[in-house]
Amino acid sequence: MRRRAFLNLLGAIVAWPPLVRAQQLRKIYRIGWLTSGSSSQQLHLIKAFEESLRNLGYRIGENVIIEYRFADGEAARLPALIADLSQRGVDVIITGNHSAAAVIKGASNIPIVVPNSVDPVSNGLVASLARPGGNVTGLTQDTGAELNGKRLELLKEIFPSIKRVGVLFNPEFAPNSVRLPSVGEAARTLGLTHISAKVPAATTLEEAFSMLVEQQAEGLIVLGDSVLFNARNQIGAMAIANRLPAISVGREYAEAGLLLAYGVDFYDLFRRSALFVDKILKGVAPADLPVEQPAKFELVVNAKTAKILRLTIPSTLLARADNVIE
Repeated sequence: MRRRAFLNLLGAIVAWPPLVRAQQLRKIYRIGWLTSGSSSQQLHLIKAFEESLRNLGYRIGENVIIEYRFADGEAARLPALIADLSQRGVDVIITGNHSAAAVIKGASNIPIVVPNSVDPVSNGLVASLARPGGNVTGLTQDTGAELNGKRLELLKEIFPSIKRVGVLFNPEFAPNSVRLPSVGEAARTLGLTHISAKVPAATTLEEAFSMLVEQQAEGLIVLGDSVLFNARNQIGAMAIANRLPAISVGREYAEAGLLLAYGVDFYDLFRRSALFVDKILKGVAPADLPVEQPAKFELVVNAKTAKILRLTIPSTLLARADNVIE
C-alpha cells in the first residue's frame, strides 16, 4: 500500500504542468517595494533594480514576486502600507526613501534594504556602516561634507564672481541637520556667504525664493529630499525666473531645469541594492551586511539653462560632464 501510494503521488507530481510543479517544489520569494513617492518617479529605479535581479537569476512573477506600494507623497499612508506588506509575508522590504526606512524600522522587524540612505549612522538607521546591527542595511548616497563642497566649487567654476549662495532645504528632513552645517562650512572655505531658505512643503517655495532674492542670493544649492524632489520642476522654473544658477544632487534636478546636478549615480545604487536583497533571501542577516558607500558619481550640465541665464560653461567642465542637456 505504501509503495502504491508513493507511486500515485509521484505520478500526480509528474502530471502537473511544469510551471505549477516548479512553484510547488521551490520557494517563491516575496519582496516589498515601499516609497513615499509615486510610481512615475520610481520607474527608472525600479527598472534598474529588476534588471539586476534578473542578472542574479531571479524570474519576476515566477520565483520572486515584488509587491509595489507607493504613498504618493502622503507620508501618513506609510504605516498602513507597511502593515499590508507585513500581512502579505514579504521576506524583505526595499525602500528608496530615507524617511520611509525610519518608519518601517520602527514598525516592523522585516529586513530592510535602503539603496540611498543619508548619513544612516547619525540618523539612527544603523549602528555603524561596518556593523549595522539591526534589520536595516544597504547603501548610502552621501560620502560626507566634501560632496556639498564640490557642488559649490562647480557653481563657482561657472560663475567665478559669486559671493552669496542660497541653500534650499526641508527642515523636517532629519539628515539636513547634518547636511546644512557641512554646506555652511564648505561655503566659508570658498569665501561664500550662504543664505538658508526653509521649504517644509512645496507651498512655501514662493516665499523661500522671495527671501533669497531679497537677500541678494546669486546662486542656489538644493539639498534634495522627497518634498523638494517632487517639486523639482517648480524649483527649476523659479531658479530660471529669478536668474539663479542652481545645483542639486541628481540628474532629475538638471532635467527639471537646474543648471547643474552632481552626486551619486542613483541607478547604480539601485542596481547594487539587488545584491543585498539576494544575500538576505539566501539567509544572511541585515546586521551582518555592511552598508556600502557609492562607487559612481555623475555630473550633469543643462546647457539650455546656461543659455537662458547667459552663462558660459567652461570647456573643461563640459569635458568632465557625464551628460549635457542641450
